[in-house]
Amino acid sequence: MGSLYRASKHARSRFRQLSLLSSEPSKLRPLPAPEHPDHPCRRGSCSFAGPAVDLGGYPPERIRNFSIIAHVDHGKSTLADRLLELTGTIKKGHGQPQYLDKLQVERERGITVKAQTATMFYRRIINSSDINNEEQSDYLLNLIDTPGHVDFSYEVSRSLAACQGALLVVDAAQGVQAQTVANFYLAFESNLTIIPVINKIDQPTADPDRVKAQLKSLFDIDPEDALLTSAKTGQGLEHVLPAVIERIPSPPGKCDLPLRMLLLDSYYDEYKGVICHVAVVDGTLRKGDKIASAATNQAYEALDVGIMHPELTPTGILFTGQVGYVVSGIRSTKEARVGDTLYHARSIVEPLPGFKPAKHMVFSGLYPADGSDFEALNHAIERLTCNDASEYGARIISTIPTVPYIFEYSDGSKVQVQNPATLASNPGKRVTACWEPSVIATIIIPSEYVGPVITLCSERRGEQLEYSFIDSQRAFMKYRLPLREIVVDFYNELKSITSGYASFDYEDADYQTSDLVKLDILLNGQPVDAMATIVHQLKAQRIGRELVDRLKKFIDRQMFEITIQAAIGSKVIARETISAMRKNVLAKCYGGDVTRKKKLLEKQKEGKKRMKRVGSVDIPQEAFHELLKVLAMRKNVLVKCHGGDATRKKIQEKQKEGKKHMNCVGSVEIPREAFHELLKVS
Repeated sequence: MGSLYRASKHARSRFRQLSLLSSEPSKLRPLPAPEHPDHPCRRGSCSFAGPAVDLGGYPPERIRNFSIIAHVDHGKSTLADRLLELTGTIKKGHGQPQYLDKLQVERERGITVKAQTATMFYRRIINSSDINNEEQSDYLLNLIDTPGHVDFSYEVSRSLAACQGALLVVDAAQGVQAQTVANFYLAFESNLTIIPVINKIDQPTADPDRVKAQLKSLFDIDPEDALLTSAKTGQGLEHVLPAVIERIPSPPGKCDLPLRMLLLDSYYDEYKGVICHVAVVDGTLRKGDKIASAATNQAYEALDVGIMHPELTPTGILFTGQVGYVVSGIRSTKEARVGDTLYHARSIVEPLPGFKPAKHMVFSGLYPADGSDFEALNHAIERLTCNDASEYGARIISTIPTVPYIFEYSDGSKVQVQNPATLASNPGKRVTACWEPSVIATIIIPSEYVGPVITLCSERRGEQLEYSFIDSQRAFMKYRLPLREIVVDFYNELKSITSGYASFDYEDADYQTSDLVKLDILLNGQPVDAMATIVHQLKAQRIGRELVDRLKKFIDRQMFEITIQAAIGSKVIARETISAMRKNVLAKCYGGDVTRKKKLLEKQKEGKKRMKRVGSVDIPQEAFHELLKVLAMRKNVLVKCHGGDATRKKIQEKQKEGKKHMNCVGSVEIPREAFHELLKVS
């Protein structure tokens, strides 16, 4: 039967209890599955030469699809690692921690961003009174690792749609936190079976009884249903997988129906293109099948089909209820939409419910630090939609983040504004009303920090919706907040005033009316589109003053005077002046009539005025985008160079590096640090 069968047999004779499959990796060898040779879901299974995984022996009743949901840093990724080790999917002690977190940003921040799947094979042994009559059953367990950040609620909901149950992991020391509440209700609304897992019980400050009481108070979960574990030490983990099999139902799909697959997530591969993680809801997918997308109506060929065990493992087929991957030759990441329904081309099916196109809620302008890198930046942004763009080394300048607003004019017309620069100040059309997007924020904090948090939310124009106490030590609050107020630094400030103990989550809400104005930044009377922003009327004066103060510190002095202004329409609300650098024209005047000195000073003054007029050049926004594609104007640094090729090349490289550290608007050089400072102004 192979090494897996021998290892399992040895474990039964030694322990005579609930055992795991093997402590050795499966090495992609097939498990015996003789129980269902004639099951309709197994008909047409593919056989391969060499070691492979035979999925035909796992009908839907022997499949469990589950997810792990938790607040950040409650041990979700560590628990996933232990389950992979216990089933022999990965070898214990080998590989890197947080195995399913593939992106660099996930490992650095400890936050799951991309959904991942892993297929595990588990043999369950049930002892009976007769030692020779042990019952054993083979199960296929699909772990769908969901994103763990507050900004990915839609991705989490689509991942949960492929599951029938979820492990709700709660830290035994920290207890229930904001994302615990949000994730519970996502799973609850998806009708999933929820298994509470109280993790990190090995910590000195662990208090499982208090956490059980919180689960009962907030979610009406029976304390007896909670599993006590420590993913770090392995304590209690032997009860997790049996609970998954006993409590979570099997997938409800039908084998004899036309193919329908749910697209869970996707990522970009340099050689294969876009690789899609899918869950087969109905029917069967085979390599070579023609499939189509319900969202884009595009048709593709299934070039490769398999499971994640834990890496790409070709099987050639996926049956009803199984989770795996498909490579279909998709080259554009825009065609792989999370929540989409994939089906056999030329067949008619009802798309799976719940899909909605991605709704963009935060916008920021991105400019390459070097104008010659425009195409490289554009290519990196294309891959950003599937992967972490930081992997592609694009150096950028980021403008102030903004959100989509709706403005209504006096003539009754409405316009949605995503870029503040597009909101023109037209005297003939007066803004009569405006709306901004809002969110419902959930905040859980220690009770001693209630006062500062209420003050913070009030300063951010928040409306309190709910306020209660979870227990004697923790408070629960819900606020309606403008999205604009939380996209920059709200979370950091919340963590700061609560000594890091606050937990925060939010979900999209409706648009609400607001008193908004466009705040322009002008340099020598010319507006800088990249620095325009939309703010609330009550905060415009303060924000305008902070912006001009910070810009004054980072813009270098020129040979002419630079005026920095913050304006609302034609009204200037803040101003700073950077004085001109000037040559001492009186240095050689050691005496003589005072009129001679005045003449020299007046001549210098006239030259300054002329230089300022020449320096203030109005560059329209569309022309600026075109200029990004060509090389910046350069001084001929080689005009006095008489050296060889190596010397000339060195001088050119030095000039290129200098160009990368400035962003030129007209003739005023605005360094990258100035844009970064603007992001800190709320």
